[in-house]
Amino acid sequence: MTAATGAGDVTVTDAPQDKRYEARIGDDVAGVAVYLRTGDMIAFLHTEVKDAYEGRGVGSALARTALDAARAEGLHVLAICPFFEGWIGKHPEYADLQYEPRSSVSD
Repeated sequence: MTAATGAGDVTVTDAPQDKRYEARIGDDVAGVAVYLRTGDMIAFLHTEVKDAYEGRGVGSALARTALDAARAEGLHVLAICPFFEGWIGKHPEYADLQYEPRSSVSD
């Protein structure tokens, strides 16, 4: 996916061998979103954007691309990373992806 931001064109790709999504501007890795994946869920653990690209939409491009991919693959999302948790909170169109644990305790 390529998105226009204040930093220029951001290309976000999945790097499954490194268990992360990478946001690139040109040849530079501007940011990453680290994840763990199971058969039906993806857990976002940590998001980091290089100082030079902060405030320019790199994190949003990472989140949107990763969450759109999760939706396309039918995965639930566990937002352990505070950035992803906050981003989903500000974008309710992604709230349906959030993992909801099932209680094994009956009332």
